[in-house]
Amino acid sequence: MLGLICDSLTPFFYGVREARLNMTSALHIAVLAAGEGTRLGGAQPKVLTPLWGRPSVAWPLEAAASLEPSTQVVVVGRHRAAVEAALAERNDSVVFADQAEPLGTGHALLCAKQALAGATGRLLVLYGDCPLVHPALLESLLEAHDRSPAALTLLTMELDDPTGYGRVVRDDAGHVVAIMEQADATVDEQSICEVNTGIWVLDLPQGLDRLESLGRDNAQGEVYLTDLVGLATQAGEPVGALCWHDPEDVLGFNDHTELALVRGILRERILAHHLEAGVEIVDPGSTFLDVTVEIEAGAQLLPCTMIEGHVSIAKGCVVGPFAHLRDGTVLEAGAEIGNFTEIKKTRVGAGSKAKHLTYLGNAEIGAKVNVGCGTITANYDGKHKHTTKIADGAFIGSGTVLVAPSEVGEGSRTGAGAIVTAGSKLSAGETWIGVPARPLQAKRVPRPTE
Repeated sequence: MLGLICDSLTPFFYGVREARLNMTSALHIAVLAAGEGTRLGGAQPKVLTPLWGRPSVAWPLEAAASLEPSTQVVVVGRHRAAVEAALAERNDSVVFADQAEPLGTGHALLCAKQALAGATGRLLVLYGDCPLVHPALLESLLEAHDRSPAALTLLTMELDDPTGYGRVVRDDAGHVVAIMEQADATVDEQSICEVNTGIWVLDLPQGLDRLESLGRDNAQGEVYLTDLVGLATQAGEPVGALCWHDPEDVLGFNDHTELALVRGILRERILAHHLEAGVEIVDPGSTFLDVTVEIEAGAQLLPCTMIEGHVSIAKGCVVGPFAHLRDGTVLEAGAEIGNFTEIKKTRVGAGSKAKHLTYLGNAEIGAKVNVGCGTITANYDGKHKHTTKIADGAFIGSGTVLVAPSEVGEGSRTGAGAIVTAGSKLSAGETWIGVPARPLQAKRVPRPTE
């Protein structure tokens, strides 16, 4: 699977594609994200399912953002507040529209009409539970739409088992004439392997205006977005379609089996990006990275390593095996983090090492520091988190507990098992030992004349 990722997909994670389509009309995005996801069994809607550093709904928004749309509308249901909070970093560019009652995809898109009032150009319809779409796919669909005389273009795919998908019905000339949902399809129609992905491009404003005429006379009693195809056919208008070559790119999820598949594909894409960028990942099968992790070429990740949140790892660093780096961690060049070490909101200076059984939270660690096995920064007092500062060249003995806030001076040392209490400050070059730790007093050597 790792080999399937190609260079054209790299901007899917990090930045905008250099090659731009020559867009002749404005582009608008609607992401339908009002579904409950009851089959997942959780309290939150499925579009907020965390997927390697982003909620599911943020993935299609990220892919679409590279196309520089004029408007981004997210259609939400009763969990609007939670979705808004999850997309807080994007709220300046995203407009939210409410779907108070779940009456189908067509109704969901109608709920976005007010947010798109007066908009002209093209409307790209995406889904909050389809996180695998990427810019190359979306650009191909838009290109197909721009080359076609159709006011409506849909993305299709062919599946060996099309169960659950709407079937794409074509006439003898190969033109799309209808989409039949499985519940309404005849036996012959159910045997069709080309299916609707739900990803469409509509011309505005006519595409949304036509939605107003859709009814609910179907097995589900819902407003089907797919009925737009039948309306266009009845009016003698062509319907465009692009059959996408890789069904993996448009997979969604409704249960935990499908979620595991989607999560695995995203994970492999993230790992492939770092491998191609020059990061050594010894065992990709046991390495887990969020999309928000930044790693310079020349770093090495050993097996059974998990890195999540906004983490930065410089060249020459070695992480693992069995290491866990959490949000806010920064490793400067040549730092080494080893077996069963967890780090959170901590900067580790160049050449510093924490190799065994250690927890470092809310800490500032200088260069060339040795953190001994079993060290803990006790950063939480039950109400607040506090900072531990360890200066360059310090040596932290095995089993040391540094109760924050505390400071260890340049070149200072702690003895094995030392408990450095809150408020302590070790001066440069001092050695502290004991419980509670106190400065080690040098023995006085008598002078010969005494």
